[in-house]
Amino acid sequence: MLFVKGTHVSEPTGRSHKAGHGEDSIYWDKSKNRYVGAVSLGYTPAGKRRRVKVLGKTKTEVRRKLRDLKKDLDAGAKPSASYTVAQAVDDWLAKGLKGREESSIGTYRTLADTHITPYLGAAKLRDLEADELDVWLDDKVTSLATQSLRMVHSILRRSISHAQRRNKVVRNVADLVQVPEGRPGRPSKSLSLEQGEAVLRAKEGSWIHAYVVLSLLVGVRPEEARPLTWSHMHIDPTERERPHVDVWRSVRRHGDTKTRKSRRSLAMPQQVATVLKAYKAQQEVVCTAAGGLWTDESLVFPTAAGEMRSSLNVRRNFRALLKEAGFEDAQSWTTRELRTSFVSVLSDHGIPIEVIARVVGHSGTNVTERVYRKQLRPVISEGAEAMDNIFGSRTASTADGEPETS
Repeated sequence: MLFVKGTHVSEPTGRSHKAGHGEDSIYWDKSKNRYVGAVSLGYTPAGKRRRVKVLGKTKTEVRRKLRDLKKDLDAGAKPSASYTVAQAVDDWLAKGLKGREESSIGTYRTLADTHITPYLGAAKLRDLEADELDVWLDDKVTSLATQSLRMVHSILRRSISHAQRRNKVVRNVADLVQVPEGRPGRPSKSLSLEQGEAVLRAKEGSWIHAYVVLSLLVGVRPEEARPLTWSHMHIDPTERERPHVDVWRSVRRHGDTKTRKSRRSLAMPQQVATVLKAYKAQQEVVCTAAGGLWTDESLVFPTAAGEMRSSLNVRRNFRALLKEAGFEDAQSWTTRELRTSFVSVLSDHGIPIEVIARVVGHSGTNVTERVYRKQLRPVISEGAEAMDNIFGSRTASTADGEPETS
């Protein structure tokens, strides 16, 4: 047996020796075929002794781990040698997302269960190295789009930050790595004018036809359209008002819209008002015939049971409408692309980006340009067009040989 700098060490002879008061101990564990280093952290409120252990193939490795552990303790952390990445992620999902949407938590959990836990879950959090994370991220490059890759990294980083705030670990190793570029994501699409006209004629008289007309010609988000009630629809207003829709709700938590500026009232084209009037009259007849009570608080696009439709239900019916409209690739379209089509049509017809941003409920043009950059005409082309109008005739005259005037 020997003592090294206040640490009691037992040789691998199978005999154990109790460490003196205040000493850390290193001993051989035959069952693990490893040296074990132990540090006492006092007692729990229940009176149970708290000891943190580290393992190593050699005493030197264990001593190093014990030194690192003491640095953590000096920094105020109380790390556990057995606390894993999987535990950190589970703790963050359970306790670090209070007040968040259940759908968002579900998305985070699915990403973690698919891309983090199977690969890093068993790793001890305090031993996790940046090189390991680099290898993990590089392996994900071929299977995840860049945005998904960033989300997965963010889940890990936020999970470790949550562990830091609870003194489970000192450093956040996820902050030390850069997220590489993933595979190209699925590009958004927009309908051409011909496609848009075909879509507006398909399944006339049905609820999905009314939904498509509203979404394509007014530009509301899918999550804003599903909770709309007839009290939000002003399709027969006074003479001084245009038909309009109050986009004041969404399917988000507490019914709030995505942002403050997303809460808006939008004028609707006469075509939309006409379609909605006919659809409303039809809905009232069906409701009355079934013995139901129809009010202005009724949903505009309800299920047969009068409940709000799911996004999956709307998407399935939308793709059926596209098939009727002659689309061979109907399965590749989503309802959100009605909104990108709305932006594209407005941009193609010269509507300024500032106006488009305000109509679609963005807080500024930066969001509009970033999200819909493939649907927008470059704003800087307006300068070139203006210069053609200002100097075009003069340049043309000079080129034709006419003398310049002084």
